[in-house]
Parts: sequence; C-alpha cells; structure tokens
Amino acid sequence: MAASLYESVYMSGENLESGPKAYLKHLKSSKDLETTYEAVRAGFVALALEKNRRATPFVAQARALKATASAAKTPGDLLKIEDIQPALLTAAGVSEKAANHLQEADKREAISGLIKNFLEPAGASFVEELVFRFLLTRGDTLGGSMRNIGGFMAQKKLTRSTIAHLTLAGKTCKWLHSETNAWADLPKDDTDIELYLRGLCWTSRGKPRTLVYNFTVPFFRNNIDLSLFNCNAEDLTKDTRKNPTSYIALGELKGGIDPAGADEHWKTARTASFVVSRSAADLR
Repeated sequence: MAASLYESVYMSGENLESGPKAYLKHLKSSKDLETTYEAVRAGFVALALEKNRRATPFVAQARALKATASAAKTPGDLLKIEDIQPALLTAAGVSEKAANHLQEADKREAISGLIKNFLEPAGASFVEELVFRFLLTRGDTLGGSMRNIGGFMAQKKLTRSTIAHLTLAGKTCKWLHSETNAWADLPKDDTDIELYLRGLCWTSRGKPRTLVYNFTVPFFRNNIDLSLFNCNAEDLTKDTRKNPTSYIALGELKGGIDPAGADEHWKTARTASFVVSRSAADLR
C-alpha cells in the first residue's frame, strides 16, 4: 500500500507520531519488499479459493436450470417454460448488460438461434448442451468480476487486520455496510463481515477515527482507496467531507500476487500518492 499522509500536520494540525518516515517501522531494507515463494503460492491459492466462492451461485443456477429444463421433451418446448427464459438468453451468449439494450423481439431471436443452431443438433442431450452454454456465458461474468479481485482481497485483509487489532485493544467500533450504506455497531460474531464492510469507526486515545473505503474526495474529484477522518461516523456529513482539516490521511491500496503486475502496481500507487500530495499543497 502506498499511502500519503496528506500533508497531515498542515491539514489537521495534529502532531502525528508517525512522522514523515513512518514506513521505517515496517521496512528496514529493500529485502522487506520482496515477496517470498511461500507468499506467492499462498496468494495464488487464495485467489483460486475466492474464484470458487464466487462461482458457487452460478453452479447452483446451472443445477436449477438443468432440473427445470429437463421437463421439456424437445428443445422447442423450452420456450414454453417461462421461468427459464432469462437463462435461455444467457445460454444464447447474451450477457445481463447486453440484455438491457435489447428489445423483446431481439431477445426472442437470440433464443431461437440458440435452439436452432445448437440445441436441436444436440439431439437427446439438448438439456446438457443448454447448461454448458449457460455456464460459458456465466464464466465470462465471473472472469469480469475477477479482474478487480486483487484489490478486493487486499481490502478484506486490511479490514480483518484492523478489526483484530481493535478487538485485542478492547475497543468498540461501528461499521459501514457497503450495500445499505448504514452504520451499525460491530457485532461480536463478525465472521465474513469484511465481505460487506466499507468503513470503520473507532476511538483512539480519546479521539474519533473513521475509515472509509473507495471514497471520492470532493476537492480531488478522484476516488481514493482509503480515507481516514478525525470525526465520528455520524459527523461525516457533506460539509465535513469538503473540509480539508477533517482528513488525517489518504491512501492507495494495491493487491495482487502475480509478480508480473508488481511494477504496474507501484507505478499507479505512486501516481495516486503524487496527486494527493500535489492537491494538498494547492489547498494551502
């Protein structure tokens, strides 16, 4: 993670202990930046497990499709089963995004083409052919979601580590749900909460701290991976977000275990940190 202290002393007036060389607490030499083979192997295994987790709903959908479509005696009979029409469109190679731009007549034409060109030639195995083609399109959907999986897993890891340290310190905190956008007390059983968590709020040495992921900073007009505020969650209003003195730190979070992409991660992280530092200087 490449992070900028965002001109913290000037912007917030705080005398941070970290100072300009806080990274020295974690990095003693360039060797500390090298990823070991064991870490690379563990990272690829974690990616594979996450991919399988995300694929589970698609596999369940395919099983349900097979069970329902098995009621059809011929490929043409599939058109009579109303509940599987969206799945037939998917099997025809039309993604959900593309389907939003098609009229009903276009959708029927795509499904008819699937039946005529692929399901009818499959003979008695037309249901199996249908399921295979359904999964083929769903696989593209899964592949698209996996493009940002490195960043998502990095956020999960950081979230879990932060929660662990707060829990060990006996601190209570609130969390922001990514879907409902509502703050709530962190439950005692926080298993898998990092899958839906977009923010955390706690108290450090009597001072409030609120961390928010993927936040568009008003005066940068850029999406920032990590934004740390010196206020409580309920005080994080529009006016607070527009006030530079409300920010303690901004950070860029990079994930991904493939050594081939490491250089690109460093470049984009450095560029993001430069934008933050330059914009902070312009606000003086």
